[in-house]
Amino acid sequence: MPDAPSRPGQPVPALTVDGVVLLRGGVEGHDGVLLVQRGGDPYRGSWVLPGGFVEYGEDLPAAVAREVAEETGLDGLPFRQFRAYGDPRRDPRGHTVSVVFVAELAGPAPPVRGGDDAAAAGWFPLDALPELGFDHRRILADVLAARARL
Repeated sequence: MPDAPSRPGQPVPALTVDGVVLLRGGVEGHDGVLLVQRGGDPYRGSWVLPGGFVEYGEDLPAAVAREVAEETGLDGLPFRQFRAYGDPRRDPRGHTVSVVFVAELAGPAPPVRGGDDAAAAGWFPLDALPELGFDHRRILADVLAARARL
């Protein structure tokens, strides 16, 4: 793999992925979403969508599958690309662009565990969400609005 390209004097946003994993009827009889609790800054202790930075040379679907598996223990999820979010203020560490992927599951909630930089992982009913870090409440609202239109 060649070295990462450089652009002297021109800052470039970091690329991230976020995985929205929805569960139909499997969280106490309600639809739910998979969240992870951040183990580090920023937003230490806050609940967020699983995800993280794309590695150089990594394909985006592979990146979201890797991040979700590392942070929750779930793998083989049927992700589809949703859209990108690039507000320069979305991450206090600096300008990031996140490509969001969505997977929908049905049935009982599969077991999850926090791993990598996630202190914990869990399923939350969509009508009883904790406060979310970053812009993840907006991302989840956009996913649910698009889902309702289908």
